[in-house]
Amino acid sequence: MSDIPDSHINYDDAIEYWSNTPATVSGVLGGYGEQTVVPTMDVLGSSHFLRKLKSRMLVEPGYRKYGVDIGAGIGRVTKNLLAKYCEVIDLVEPVKPFVEQMSDELKELKQENRIGQIYDVGMQDWIPEENKYWLIWCQWCVGHLPDEQLIAFFRRCVTGLQPNGTIVVKENNTPTDNDDFDPQDSSVTRSDGKLKHIFEQSGLKLIATERQKGLPSELYPVRMYALKPKS
Repeated sequence: MSDIPDSHINYDDAIEYWSNTPATVSGVLGGYGEQTVVPTMDVLGSSHFLRKLKSRMLVEPGYRKYGVDIGAGIGRVTKNLLAKYCEVIDLVEPVKPFVEQMSDELKELKQENRIGQIYDVGMQDWIPEENKYWLIWCQWCVGHLPDEQLIAFFRRCVTGLQPNGTIVVKENNTPTDNDDFDPQDSSVTRSDGKLKHIFEQSGLKLIATERQKGLPSELYPVRMYALKPKS
């Protein structure tokens, strides 16, 4: 086994871990549920970030504000954040109990025809429709892909963007330059520098970045990155 942290990632182990996690806000947030500041501060931070990007995210004529929530869990981010910004949202989530819980969480949005496709596959197997998305939102999920697979994923995302579309990645950062492998959920936490290097290799340019404020100090720092294709 290589000692490179991302070489230890195992998709089956990750699915098994999350399939045995309660399909609740507290479950998907590692115990930081509604009784903590995390869900509220997370959505406030993301909203603030998106509002500042408004002038860089104008919709081209003939397109709609179509979003996709990657690693969507039970649909928490779709329900509390993306629904305020996108007209229609697709969701990508491989964990079956989470997908089942989504139909409950997103019932109202479904009735309003605001939910598009639900893809019950992993990011590594998801192939976006070309030129479809105004916003591709990836939150707390890119650690489940090794570097090479993650670069391939982002390159596919580029083909899925409409003209002037945006990818946002919201992710934990290691406070050092080293990546950390977590054997519990078979994921890797990368440094800010490592993520920027991966974006660069994926043909993406960073147009804005911001650290999430107001989260408990015992958690990893969390950072948001807004990305556009280089060409």
